[in-house]
This record gives sequence, C-alpha cells and structure tokens, in this order.
Amino acid sequence: MDKIKQQIKDDFPILNQQIHDEPLVYLDSAATSQKPRAVIDGITQYYQTINANTHRSVYTLGQQATDQYEAARVKVAKFINAKLAEEIVFTKGTTDSLNLVAQSFGQSNIQAGDEIVITYMEHHSNLIPWQQLAIQKQAVLKYIKLTEDGQLDMADAEVKITDKTKIVAVAHASNVLGVTNDVKKLGQLAHEHNAVIVVDGAQSVPHFPVDVQDLDADFYAFSGHKMLGPMGIGVLYGKEQLLRAMPPYQYGGEMINFVEEYQSSWADIPLKFEAGTQNVVGAIVLGQAIDYLQSIGMDEIASYEHELVAYALPKLLAIDGLTIYGPKDPNLHNGVISFNIAGLHPHDVATAFDMDGVSVRAGHHCAQPLMKYLGVVATVRASFYLYNTKEDIDKLVQAIIDTKEFFKV
Repeated sequence: MDKIKQQIKDDFPILNQQIHDEPLVYLDSAATSQKPRAVIDGITQYYQTINANTHRSVYTLGQQATDQYEAARVKVAKFINAKLAEEIVFTKGTTDSLNLVAQSFGQSNIQAGDEIVITYMEHHSNLIPWQQLAIQKQAVLKYIKLTEDGQLDMADAEVKITDKTKIVAVAHASNVLGVTNDVKKLGQLAHEHNAVIVVDGAQSVPHFPVDVQDLDADFYAFSGHKMLGPMGIGVLYGKEQLLRAMPPYQYGGEMINFVEEYQSSWADIPLKFEAGTQNVVGAIVLGQAIDYLQSIGMDEIASYEHELVAYALPKLLAIDGLTIYGPKDPNLHNGVISFNIAGLHPHDVATAFDMDGVSVRAGHHCAQPLMKYLGVVATVRASFYLYNTKEDIDKLVQAIIDTKEFFKV
C-alpha cells in the first residue's frame, strides 16, 4: 500500500519522534489512534475562524458552526450507510452511546424476567451497562461462549438467544482476541426472536467498511478517537423508528421543543438526545477524519491491515514461550494481537518494550470477564493501523527477543 507508506511521515507528526533514543513504533491504535495533520489543523482552524454555539444564533459564525456540525452528521451517515442523517446522534464516544441505549431504550423496554444476551469478549463499555440494567430490572444476563480459538460460538448463540431475549449486545470486532464477529447473522437471530441488536463498532468502523443497513443493526456505536478523530466525540446510530420511540437520555438546553413551568416537550431526533452544548469541533473534525480515511479507501485500509497481520502472526508464533490469544490463522485474525511471554508479567513486558521505542498496551484491556474466561490476569496487546509498517512489526519481534534475553526467560 504505497500511498499509505508515503503519507506516514508527512501526515502523522507524532510518529516522527524518538522514545528513549529509539524511533517511536506506535502499536496501541486499539486504545486510540494517532491523528493526521489535517485533523490537528482542523481543530485549530475551527477555533480561529468559526467558534460559536450551534442551533442558537442567527449571526454568521453561529450559522457557519451549525452548518458544519450538521454537514458532519450527514458525512457520518453516508460513511456507515445510514438511511437518514437523523439516525446519527453525536455522543462523547462508544461508552456514552451504549449507555444512552441502555438507559433510554433499555429502561423503557426491559422488564423482570426478560433476557439480555452479550458475549464473553465484550469491552466493559458493552458489558457493565447491560449488567447494571439487568440488576435494576431483575432481568437475566446471559453470555455467549467462545470457541477454543477465541471466536464467537454461533451454535451457543442460537441456544442463548430465545423468545425471552429483548437485547443482544455484541462487539463487531474484539479489542483483545483479534476476531471479527458475524453481527449480521447475530442480528438475524435476534430479530427472529423480536429482540434488538446493539453493536459496539469501536474496533470495526476505523478498520473496514461498515454498512449498518446491510448489517440490519438496530443500534451501532463507535468513537472518533479510534478513527483518526479527536477524543470526546462519538456516534450512536439508531434506526429511526426506535430513536423516535425512546425517551431522552439527558435533559437541558437544545434537546427541547417547548418548556413550561411544569412540563416540557422534546425536540425531534437526533437533537432530542443531544442536550447542552455539544463537542461541535469534535464532530466537524471527525468529518475531516472521515475525509482522510476515504481518501485512502476503507477497502484499501482493510487489505493493508490484513497484509500486516499475515506478516506478523507467523513471526510471533515462531517465538518460543509466546502465547497468542485468538485465532492463529491470519485469515481469521484482524489487526489486534494479544499475547503473553511465559514467566513475565505483561506490565514488565510493556515497560521493556518502551525502552526500545515500542508502544504496546498491557493489562486487562477493559475486559476482565474475558481475562477470567481465558485464565489470565492480563495480556500484552499490539494493535496495527494504516500508519504501521512491516518494519514496525520487525521492531516488535526484536523487542520480544530483547526482553526475553534481558529477563532470561
């Protein structure tokens, strides 16, 4: 993918630095992606030339801010092929989006004895809201099992999803196991039982094309900061008829139609769910991040990341004492690779890697039930994105070798 390689140095300023006198190798994009100069400059340009509150002012700057904010909504809708721009709600991020669904749709539709089905691979943001909702409503929380190589057990899904199921919540792609789930099939199962499917798209939207209409997702959540955008901006996609039927999640300015002393009425979707001053610059610059991704092409990005995984997995599997979690087949594994080195704590490994300039994540990755399911306390995680190269992978492999030698394991 020559186009990407040529753009790395120019477009991602943070990557052109040294850590402990070593060139930075950033392998933690599953946590947050780095930002191209176009996004960084977009933030500055907004505050220097447009900054104003949206939907409230008739003066020029206010209208410009509103126009660009709503244009970003349209851009997001087209990016994931939503039917309507009104189906796009701007939030703080994936966590905020999923909590919105749990506290609005969930509180309104879950009763005692109903079932909520999730999986063992869920990030805490797509686990705790449903866990707490089940506790509050005296509902039953059920977990879909995993196969031996860490994929979702679809046979178990068919057993767990029943006529009592009201919500199925699942990650499109795992932030630990490197697997991509068949959410379209899961959605079909949910709909056969008159349940809705809620999809955590934090690890999918940045990495490959997503079409919410083709998936027939009822709700789909993702974060801007994992797809080259700024922190503090996210998206909840929801089908129009579901959003219209849901009560507001928060109350205050902007989300109202009319306010009287003792009662109020609400704005139409999506503003009904966007109380108060929103992260206007975040939404606008998320649109610019989408422009950047589309200038390369999501199919191209997906293909390139697969090339990196196909290069990395055999090299890692060849290292003695290294355990990889998730599928070992590159065709089944996306750009998130979690592993442990026998005899070493993941935090010690990540600290040692940092001395070589290699930035990886170590810990439970906000997936403690998954760690328990796997029989480990934590793992090391390397995650790739469009600005990584095979040379970065070589440096990761060398960091593992150096660490094993240093600790004599």
